[in-house]
Amino acid sequence: MPQMAPLNWLALFISFCLIFLLFNSMNYFCFNYPIKTEQVKKTKTLINWKW
Repeated sequence: MPQMAPLNWLALFISFCLIFLLFNSMNYFCFNYPIKTEQVKKTKTLINWKW
């Protein structure tokens, strides 16, 4: 296909963009994080700098 028409290149580009957007949206919206039920306790550490 060395002399492919520009309309075919445009259709190919649009189809690849749509497939890319569809793939990204499916990955974003279909992935569920596991829900954590336990509470995380924060510990505050004090660092005394002695110069």
